[in-house]
Amino acid sequence: QVQLVESGGGLVQAGGTLRLSCAAAGRVFGNFGMAWFRQAPGKAREFVAGISGGSQDKDYAYSVKGRFTISRDNDKNRMYLQMNNLHPGDTAVYYCARSLLYSTSRREGAWYYWGQGTQVTVSS
Repeated sequence: QVQLVESGGGLVQAGGTLRLSCAAAGRVFGNFGMAWFRQAPGKAREFVAGISGGSQDKDYAYSVKGRFTISRDNDKNRMYLQMNNLHPGDTAVYYCARSLLYSTSRREGAWYYWGQGTQVTVSS
């Protein structure tokens, strides 16, 4: 069983930064793609960023490109999301997800394991 635990969320002012972390239990972490999704109140969950197993491929939603950076440390079984220049529109619960495949995808259905989420609130 794969367990994913997010941390690092919180309350920050617009223009501020946060770094989210996702800790993954389970073997061969580096064999699988990982991603961040988010869900704002009253909205559907949306793709934020994804990274392939060996970090060769990274993908970002248009709304966060240039502000957010996804990374992973396979030796520590961890994935990160550095979020800079945060906007109130970034307020959401952020989820990490793991695929059954090496690659990344923007499709929610491609992600098999999910964490419980961490709240990010950006005040104006």
